[in-house]
Amino acid sequence: MAKKIQAIRGMNDCLPEQTPIWQKLENHLKQVVSSYGYSEIRMPIVESTDLFKRSIGDVTDIVEKEMYTFDDGGDSLTLRPEGTASCVRAGNEHGLLYNQERRMWYMGPMFRHERPQKGRYRQFHQFGVEVFGMASADIDAEVILLTARLWRELGIDKHVELQLNSLGSNEARAVYRDALVEFLTQHEASLDEDSKRRMHTNPMRVLDSKNPDVQAILVDAPKLSDYLDEESVTHFAQLKALLDAAGIQYVVNERLVRGLDYYNRTVFEWVTESLGAQGTVCAGGRYDGLVEQLGGKATPGVGFAMGMERLVLMLEELELNQDIAAEVDIYTVLVGAGTDIQGMLLAEQVRNQLPELKVMNHCGGGNFKKQMKRADKSGARLALILGESELEQKQVTIKDLTGKNEQQTVAMAEVSTHITNMLTH
Repeated sequence: MAKKIQAIRGMNDCLPEQTPIWQKLENHLKQVVSSYGYSEIRMPIVESTDLFKRSIGDVTDIVEKEMYTFDDGGDSLTLRPEGTASCVRAGNEHGLLYNQERRMWYMGPMFRHERPQKGRYRQFHQFGVEVFGMASADIDAEVILLTARLWRELGIDKHVELQLNSLGSNEARAVYRDALVEFLTQHEASLDEDSKRRMHTNPMRVLDSKNPDVQAILVDAPKLSDYLDEESVTHFAQLKALLDAAGIQYVVNERLVRGLDYYNRTVFEWVTESLGAQGTVCAGGRYDGLVEQLGGKATPGVGFAMGMERLVLMLEELELNQDIAAEVDIYTVLVGAGTDIQGMLLAEQVRNQLPELKVMNHCGGGNFKKQMKRADKSGARLALILGESELEQKQVTIKDLTGKNEQQTVAMAEVSTHITNMLTH
């Protein structure tokens, strides 16, 4: 027997039993962004490696360790590890950004070669929003309000916390970076190996260390807020005032930074305690220099991305997937000569007249008892039973599999009317 081929570790199948909760999440996401007037953009999965090196930064963990990169006839290509750079590339290439205001969203798979764990995979899915052409704090507030609305729609708003920070301008951050490196150098002997490496490559990421010993050292580290430029201080104050007015609660976390080089000013995360160590479900912020960095003309930008696997886990952990619609509403049970043809036509008739319902037509024959078992297993509420006597009388027997209504035998031409009555009572 040939050896079975299995999925690559960290690249998972989504089975038919799991897809309804994904569809629920996807539908909520699309509905919310549409209500804010955002338009969808779809980018390719494979991009030039240079796109991510220029945007994310050569010395980030993503570029150094996690990208899936391969040679394609002399060109270095990479499976996209995140969506913002691809969105900016597409905007620059097609002239969508300069002197324009754009509100866009995307959804799809991303790829990072890291150790798979609960809620974190090598192929994972992100939903992202990117807004271009607006530099003021009101658009920062809007993307945060959008995410807050999504949490309410999904029923998880009581289980997430908004954390905010400002990274300031690139110039102010550079001054702070020097002060932070000087502080870390004085305590280098007490740092773990990861922090020692980051101290010389991406020192602000040390602030995000999960090591409690490192966090204890950072208590005395210089504060980024003391180095902010005046415009960034004003911008952050405006953002907080807008969120206060909208009733959005938040915590200012001065150690909140982003792992990507292109962020400036506003950064934010929605975090939860429902997923253990992997607590961030959505992260974003402002990146006013990225468009120019990738070859376009200077254009402000702000956005966020959320890991869909983590949101699915949250819905499951909090048992908020109970209202997912059944796979099937109606199942046909066909017993006797000629019922297979008429059953197929009956199912088509119901689909034409009641297109919102899901109708599964029995195939493959079998006795009445076996077919009723399949009807029950399908999760359908109603069974349409067509036997030889019903066929002769041009009738259909409708059985409520939940037991809420009495069984009825009705004219085939009127079956849709009776289905509607039974499903609404």
